[in-house]
Amino acid sequence: MDVVHMIAKLGDMKDEHYRNTLAISTIIELLVDKGILTREELAIKADELDQFMACSPYPTV
Repeated sequence: MDVVHMIAKLGDMKDEHYRNTLAISTIIELLVDKGILTREELAIKADELDQFMACSPYPTV
């Protein structure tokens, strides 16, 4: 029975992930459509954040 619950939770998580991704994508598209941000600015910031995550300045334990 635990396996069934785990599979159900994974399905719920997949749906939640889809809804969150859709919401973020919608917000980004609206900001670009309204001229508040450009796709280039988003790409630059995404690269910056990706680099920060890859080379975190914080010590690891």
